[in-house]
Amino acid sequence: MEISEMFQPELMEFHLKVVSESELFQVVGEKLAKLGYVTESYVGGLIKREEVFPTGLITQYLNIALPHGNPEHILTPFVFITRLDQAIVVKQMGDGQELLTKDFFFLGMADGKKQVGLLSSLMMLFMNEGFVQTYQEATSRDSLKEVLDVYLREGVLNYD
Repeated sequence: MEISEMFQPELMEFHLKVVSESELFQVVGEKLAKLGYVTESYVGGLIKREEVFPTGLITQYLNIALPHGNPEHILTPFVFITRLDQAIVVKQMGDGQELLTKDFFFLGMADGKKQVGLLSSLMMLFMNEGFVQTYQEATSRDSLKEVLDVYLREGVLNYD
């Protein structure tokens, strides 16, 4: 599967209203299961993984979270992007400190090696001020897809 196929407009949500990380995981997991991207065990696996390996990330320009489940819960590779109306508390990758974010990139990879590459690529992208600015200006699925397509075409966003 080409990486560009993982970024589908149906997997982009703006103005999601949730009050906690677990509620967000439930809402996103139900949508992904309904669309055939994940198994019914996805949400439970995601919650367990996040407890042990949190995925919040403080970058210079924007706090984000990159939740990702284990490959056995993934039916079709995907990246689900959501921007919440209000920031929620998540734990930071590495040290588990709490941080606030409203921007989430859920990664669903059946190949663990590609998942590491995609994580690294996304982390680098969010260190790019130009990308962050255009990402934050995107207010619709179509405009966000256009922003992502630029970086996909340039090869900046990849999983190699």
